[in-house]
Amino acid sequence: MKKYAVLASFLLLTQLASSQENIDDLLAAGIADAKRFTADYIAPASEGLAFGINNGWFNNAKTPHLFGVEISLIGNASFIKDEKKSFVFNVADYENVRFGDGSSSKVVATALGQNNPDVNVIVTYDDPIFGNQEVQLTLPTGIGSTDLNFIPTAFLQASFSPLKGTQIKVRYFPEVNEKDSKVGLYGVGLQHDFTSWLPADKIFPVAISGLVAYTHLNGSYDFTDSSVVDGDNQQIQTEVNTILLQLIVGTKLKIINFYGGLGYVNGKSTTDLLGTYRVSNGAISSQEITDPFSVKQDVSGIRATVGANLKLGFFGLNADYTLAEFDNASLGVNFSF
Repeated sequence: MKKYAVLASFLLLTQLASSQENIDDLLAAGIADAKRFTADYIAPASEGLAFGINNGWFNNAKTPHLFGVEISLIGNASFIKDEKKSFVFNVADYENVRFGDGSSSKVVATALGQNNPDVNVIVTYDDPIFGNQEVQLTLPTGIGSTDLNFIPTAFLQASFSPLKGTQIKVRYFPEVNEKDSKVGLYGVGLQHDFTSWLPADKIFPVAISGLVAYTHLNGSYDFTDSSVVDGDNQQIQTEVNTILLQLIVGTKLKIINFYGGLGYVNGKSTTDLLGTYRVSNGAISSQEITDPFSVKQDVSGIRATVGANLKLGFFGLNADYTLAEFDNASLGVNFSF
């Protein structure tokens, strides 16, 4: 693969866009076949991103002091399970694609896996001049070919406490441009400590909070200059939107606190293949195609988190681990004022 940028979405964009010949060949199979393969190929990666960008929203459950500000730098690693690295490619689901050895199905790599050795398929199409024709293509491999077994995310987060027991949170990763790739992230959340309203709040040793948060990630990769298909403004755009609902329970000690949470993630991801394409051969070779297809994925799941927070004056450090479809380890450095 040619290049990767800072966040995991770059890995997915470049993996799909810059794999050897796959754009030309997938479109040669027809739009329906190309869309079907792309949906299965990117589905686990979209799910991984949706879960990954929702980690690190909280580092305790207790009430901050009124008008308090906390600034955090958070890094996450979402671990890729083996079942997310491959899918079953069934030729019965395709109109113009088959395996050269006659197999009815094979296990092939998703955007998170690796084909080793390469997996080839035969695309059949009807040429208006030469009649029935075939072309062989190599299916794209995934980020597993780089020995990367996790999806990294990182962002800057800040919170402000305008009311008793309440924190307004924002997180941000500025849009990064690397050659023809762009990616950016932002989110907003609200956390409230329900126990702050109890009469014995000061002596109650445990805090119980609720959190609701929205996160948005968008990325794009322009491959017009490197594409093997003639055309204009060729790019892949990915957008992920998620909502997190979280219940948090934690201790209320001065220096070291322990916390845990049970949450639910719900979201959608959309990946668009945009631009114009003039395919040199294949089922759609006589057409100029504009914005060939859009792949949408729904993501949802339960997550459970356990962690610890160390606070020394205005400086804090927290670490936690989340069990979900993509288990995650999170580390945060926090400054409170």
